[in-house]
Amino acid sequence: MKIILTQEVSNLGAPGDVLEVKDGYGRNYLLPQGLAIGWTKGAEKQVVTIKRARAAREVRDLGHANEIKAALESRTYGLAARAGNGGRLFGSITAAEIVDAVKAAGGPVLDRRRVELKSAIKALGDHQVQVKLHPEVTAKFTVKVAVAK
Repeated sequence: MKIILTQEVSNLGAPGDVLEVKDGYGRNYLLPQGLAIGWTKGAEKQVVTIKRARAAREVRDLGHANEIKAALESRTYGLAARAGNGGRLFGSITAAEIVDAVKAAGGPVLDRRRVELKSAIKALGDHQVQVKLHPEVTAKFTVKVAVAK
């Protein structure tokens, strides 16, 4: 089955890639999850717009990825969240909130889909966060979660 990826799928490809996958994988997982669309001549024209959008938010090259990594790792970013007794949060900190905190602190603009959390952040304190900037570059930085006033 021939498909066009609309979102990044690990170990498969990036948005706009035209791939040949097994029928069951495409029909039962990629298409229903909205990760891909079926390939047609009309859909082939959408590849250009998908790739243009990807290029706008993508890291240019390895050197640029290393610059962003250095900028991220040089600071600690703070987030405020409501918490109950014992430091347990009401809800959890999401990747989008982390991206907003980095941006608000004057850090680089990140794509929330590239933020990798080992586990959900549900407590006050310092937490390690990874961001996959490039296939060869992963930045690790600290997010400090404090009580919102």
